[in-house]
Amino acid sequence: MDRPPIEVADIVRAVGKSFVESSRDWITGQHLKVLRAIERCRTADLGYHLDECTNADCGYSGYSYNSCLNRHCPKCQANARHRWINGRKKELLPVPYAHAVFTVPPLLAQLALQNKKLIYTMLLRLSAETLIEVARNSKFLGAEIGFFSVLHSWTQQLTHHPHVHCVIPAGGLSFDHQRWVPADPRYRFFLPKGALRKVFRGKVREALEEAFAKGEIGFYGKLKHLADPETFHAFIRDLHRNHWVVYCKRPFGGPEQVLKYLGRYTHRVAISNHRLVSFENGEVTFTWRDRAHGNVQKEMSLPAEEFLRRFLLHVLPKGFVRIRNFGFLASRHRGRILPLCFQCLGSDPEAFNNQAQPEDTKGLCKCPKCGAPMIVVLRVYAPKWRPRPPPMSLALEPDSKP
Repeated sequence: MDRPPIEVADIVRAVGKSFVESSRDWITGQHLKVLRAIERCRTADLGYHLDECTNADCGYSGYSYNSCLNRHCPKCQANARHRWINGRKKELLPVPYAHAVFTVPPLLAQLALQNKKLIYTMLLRLSAETLIEVARNSKFLGAEIGFFSVLHSWTQQLTHHPHVHCVIPAGGLSFDHQRWVPADPRYRFFLPKGALRKVFRGKVREALEEAFAKGEIGFYGKLKHLADPETFHAFIRDLHRNHWVVYCKRPFGGPEQVLKYLGRYTHRVAISNHRLVSFENGEVTFTWRDRAHGNVQKEMSLPAEEFLRRFLLHVLPKGFVRIRNFGFLASRHRGRILPLCFQCLGSDPEAFNNQAQPEDTKGLCKCPKCGAPMIVVLRVYAPKWRPRPPPMSLALEPDSKP
């Protein structure tokens, strides 16, 4: 893709300092670290590297600034995504795959914003337990399944909406590990959506009550009143009555399509630079898709400070893992059970991996002269010592873009 005319980094450089000063009551060191990384990404502040074309007949070389590698930076996810997808090739089974999305009511989303690590972990774990439990039921599938889960916390308008995407082989391994159990054709999704919704809602309710009893949930601001036990239990009852949505897409394609499908959901940030339209008169305009009304693309304008506030809503807790494997793809089972799945399906796990090797170069920079992949032959880092910025300030420097 061509370089977008407007980037999140431009907005940070323009209003970052004033935004931080006006947000002292809630902004944290983690937020500052993300803003600072985005501001410095691919500038002289981080040093540079020398790239050379892999085509011997071309011989082109050129210098580029280093990336910040922060997982919230819109410019640093492409290579990480391609490396992750290439690492998954040998784990993809030659069967159709299904897509499920577990969402939570707005009431719980508000609580999740104040207890990110606890509730995000809860959502990933409980959605996985729900899929595994329903799949093991002999009425529905009666088999062991394995899948990838990815946590997202945003809507197209950058509001807070935590949900979990799961990409699952449509079938499972029998309990005796002797045969592959295909999806039941009675269900549009390979598992019944109603059962998934009911089991997931019950598990979340139990987990919240247990966490409250242990004093693990924090309540701040408008949610302070929930610290009272009676009020919290009333909140749980209201939560249980809410409509819980589990979106399920019917099984699709095989390994080749799954690789492309995974690219849409892994290593994404709240908004990409290519969705930004303009930054004028202190307002940021970006595109979004209105899926409730025909998936129509629209534009939204926000004050720059509000745009940054919404962007920072989706900063993950330090060390939080948002892409996880479950079932027979979990680390402790993958090496033992995954080969049995290929064996039951009569497939060679290396066949697709070898066939897809040309895709490995997609995450690399391309030579501007001949289009061949370029590799890094020299990397120079900026000096390690730098003056510490003032407290609660980005200490923004002049634009140093190439």
